[in-house]
Formats: sequence, structure tokens, C-alpha cells
Amino acid sequence: MEWSSKTVPERPDANNGKTGRILSRLFIYLLLIGSAVICLIPFYSMFITATHTNSSIARQLLLIPGDQLLDNYHRLIETVPIWRGFANTTLISVISTLLTVYFSALAGYGFSKYRFSLSSMLFAIVLGTMMIPGQLGIIGFYRLMDSFGWLNTYWPLILPSVHNAFGVFLMKQFADSSIPSEIIESGRIDGSGELYIFHRLVLPLMMPGIATLAIFTFIGKWNDFLNPLIILFDNELQTLPVMIAGVKSQFTADFGAQYVGIVISIIPILIVFSIMSKRIISSVAAGAVKG
Repeated sequence: MEWSSKTVPERPDANNGKTGRILSRLFIYLLLIGSAVICLIPFYSMFITATHTNSSIARQLLLIPGDQLLDNYHRLIETVPIWRGFANTTLISVISTLLTVYFSALAGYGFSKYRFSLSSMLFAIVLGTMMIPGQLGIIGFYRLMDSFGWLNTYWPLILPSVHNAFGVFLMKQFADSSIPSEIIESGRIDGSGELYIFHRLVLPLMMPGIATLAIFTFIGKWNDFLNPLIILFDNELQTLPVMIAGVKSQFTADFGAQYVGIVISIIPILIVFSIMSKRIISSVAAGAVKG
């Protein structure tokens, strides 16, 4: 007895569904590519502009690279000690970021997992400080630093990073949703101290939130212009944004040299963002797999 096999034809609605999925995926890809191009246009324009003369920058829209990059760079380093400013900004930004993420994680964890009297009111006060513009207190801050003898030093730019209202808020919200109380109780049952529990059990679980806060903090400190301009008087101590703003002659600004300085200043931000964003993605993916 012979068995005959017949190919079952696909239904029209199945073909329509497959075509619809392909078109929807193609639309999403095109949308993502368009968004990436739009985001990359300012960076492309910045790099291209850094390779042209001042007259070309002032007169026309530049789309192709020029041949003035080295000349602009030489004028930049002759005008300001740009690499000294790079080192100064790196020192301030790295130390400030470390202080901010650590103490914000510690305070956010405390507000999240420790219930004590007036905790809600204290947290409300912390949030209330976010509504006050920092520029309003700049005169009082300057006089306070003057009374401490800290003007023209890095202490006023680094030590305030210990308190960060946004960081405390972000870490508290992350601890509320991602740190189970059972882990803390298990550590206490094993006889571990509170700081040991925080450093060995809680802090690794908060890494995605810490990476997010580190990105915002580093970028904010790296681009800080007002505070170094007011606190620092010595040109050798100045940060990169202040030095780049000072690249100008008596009557005109040197746009070519300024754009080279901007290119130099943007590279560390891109590196930090790429490293921390990968940390966020890997931590979230690991948590999803474990969950």
C-alpha cells in the first residue's frame, strides 16, 4: 500500500500575517536608524567644524572635512594649557562621582529599609532641596568657602558631592523595588554588621542604579562651568569648560580652536557613557535571568 503525501498550501491569512510582521519590523528598523542618524548629526557637525578655518565656520554650513585640524589644535594648546585642564577636570569628576554614588546609595538604602521617626519628613526635606536653584545660593556658598580658606582649591568642587538630593531619591526608589528585605534579614541572622550587609549584599544589587547615577553625575561635573569659574582663580587649576570658553583673542573668538577643545572634552563622556550603559544592560539582563 503506497502512501501519498500532499503539500498543504499555506493559508492566505498566514501569508498576510508574515508579511505584516516583516513590514512592521522593517518600519521599526528604519525608525531606529533614523533616530540614530539624528542623534549623530551634532557629533558629526562638531568633528567636521573642528577641521576648518574660522572664516569658513562663520560663513557657511560645513558638511565635509577640512585640512585645518592640526593648525586649530596648535593654536588651542598655545592659548590655554588644555591637557592640564583635562587632567584637572578628570580628577574633579572622578572623585566627585565616586563620592556621589557611594553616599547616595548609602542614604537611599537607609531611607528605604530603615524605618525611624521623622524619616518621611527628612526625605521630604531632601526632595525639597531639589526645587531650589543652585544659582540662588552661589553668593552664600562663595562666602562660606572664603571663610574656610578654600577658595582657589578643589575642595569646594569635590566635597559638596557627598550630598546629592537627586542621587538619594534615585537610590531610594531603586532600593524599594530591587532590594528584597529577606536578603538583609538573612545577613543579620548570620551575624553580619549593617555596613557589611550594605557593602557585600546590597551594593552589588544596586549596580544598575549606581551606573545610571554615575553617568549623570560624571557628565554634570565634567560640564560644570559656573562653580569653577567662581571658585578657581589660577589658570593652571581651571577646568576644561572654562579653558575652552577662554579660547579667544581680544576682539574675536577662535572658533576652530574652540571646536577642537570641545572634541577633546566630549571623548571622555562618550567613553564613560558606553562603559556604564553596558553595565546597566548586563546587570538588568542578569537580574532578569535569575528572576
